[in-house]
Amino acid sequence: MKRKYIAKIFVTLRPSVLDPAGVAVQSGLQQMGYNNVEQVRIGKYIQLTITSTEETKARQDLERICDQMLANPVIENYRFDLIEVETQTGVM
Repeated sequence: MKRKYIAKIFVTLRPSVLDPAGVAVQSGLQQMGYNNVEQVRIGKYIQLTITSTEETKARQDLERICDQMLANPVIENYRFDLIEVETQTGVM
């Protein structure tokens, strides 16, 4: 029986990597008077739907997808939330 999942993936730069876009946003916010913003880091949010016979397999596939395509493991970290949305039984 296949299950359908929604994966919510968050990709961010590693803390040791300079984030010029985050610095620019922080500077802009301070120019607008938001001096209480101490640090800005810019990242990516990706949502996809994946089907699998079991959650463990879906998680393993997502790890490979993130490592190979969605994130650069040298300079980025990622995490994901996996939510089951539907079970397909094959009954018509």
